[in-house]
Amino acid sequence: MSFDELVHYIRLGGLTMAVILFASVLSLGVAIERLLALWGVGSKARELGQTVAKHLLRGDVPAARSAADRATTLSAELFRAGFDRAQKTTGPALDAAVDRERQQVALKMKRGLWVLGTIGATTPFVGLFGTVAGIMKSFRDLGLDVESGGSGGSAAVMTGISEALVATAAGIIVAVEAVVLFNMFQARLSRLNVELKLIAEEFVELLREAPRQGTPSPDVSAAPALPATPAPAQGS
Repeated sequence: MSFDELVHYIRLGGLTMAVILFASVLSLGVAIERLLALWGVGSKARELGQTVAKHLLRGDVPAARSAADRATTLSAELFRAGFDRAQKTTGPALDAAVDRERQQVALKMKRGLWVLGTIGATTPFVGLFGTVAGIMKSFRDLGLDVESGGSGGSAAVMTGISEALVATAAGIIVAVEAVVLFNMFQARLSRLNVELKLIAEEFVELLREAPRQGTPSPDVSAAPALPATPAPAQGS
């Protein structure tokens, strides 16, 4: 199909083809935006988790908090929530606060994906509507042809029906595009959610143990010297 023919079919499709083309452009825009937003989220989360864990293993909670505050990745929010809650409690509330923030991060990562799901589910029906409308127009033209003294043969409607079917084909193509992108992002987000859950659980464990690990060990060199035992007198 040449470019001129494509433009011809788009014009024949009218409003239906315009809606389908808009849905196609919108799905590509959402996919590009999500791709850029999720680029490197997993690797940055692992890197930040390792940095925070390294400080917590040394018992240096302020350094771990500083690393989380300086980070700009989405996963930094669950670390900051954990540090804030740890100042008040180390009980189940700490787990709940970190997990709640992890779920907030998951919602942010899913932002806009509903558009892909909606386009994938609705564009075939939009194309089908365009086809039905085109077929109705073709039979109307057939009736007018008969009224005006025409033969009323199948040739009078075949061209219109073939052009109307283009709307269904376009709707299916756009739907496949949106569904493939939606499933791709769903699989990626599932993997990221598992990684964030593991990182959050390890972070909570280390944060609870940090005060004990940070307890300074006794310094032998600084211990007070014991009084010297007097040597026994000779001849005693």
